[in-house]
Amino acid sequence: MRALLTSLMLIVPAAANAASVSIDVRGPDGKPLAGAVVQVRSAHMPDAAAGLPGPYVVAQKNIAFQPHVLIVPVGASVSFPNRDRVRHHVYSFSAPKRFELKLYGQEEARSVTFDKPGVVALGCNIHDSMSGFVVVSDTPWAAQTDEKGHAAFRDVPPGAVTLSVWHPGVRAPGNMLSQPGTVAGGGLTTTLVIRR
Repeated sequence: MRALLTSLMLIVPAAANAASVSIDVRGPDGKPLAGAVVQVRSAHMPDAAAGLPGPYVVAQKNIAFQPHVLIVPVGASVSFPNRDRVRHHVYSFSAPKRFELKLYGQEEARSVTFDKPGVVALGCNIHDSMSGFVVVSDTPWAAQTDEKGHAAFRDVPPGAVTLSVWHPGVRAPGNMLSQPGTVAGGGLTTTLVIRR
């Protein structure tokens, strides 16, 4: 079945020039969806790096990428240190950034610059069970939902916005769904429900 995104919007008071946006994400079962990446895009966005400060690191530890999902601004350089006793060969075939960090050992590190927005899936050529993601954002208003499926942003200018939700479990092209919204002078609170 095709995924659909529905929303319920309520306006909440906030400062006139700097509104707050509060988003709750629910899965098809109605339960909070933790770990979803929520992004708010506006025609009046500051530099993404202003809201997504570094350093940016995806370590290989316990035969896993840590963190499993990392959000970075466009142009960020991400370090990939190997903290395992075994060697790793990190790669991605994703359109926003194709790269290969050939075999390297414990306490060695390599870096990659992510210069285009989008989701970059990570793998290890030696350990097939390893997977991870770098979400390269062109907006400073990007965050993962907490265990309650909640993400909040400050200082969003009033006006039209696009809300997007990415999660590996979303059944849609690129595992991402988007919808328009409006941030009034008083802010925006919305619940996004991912339906199958």
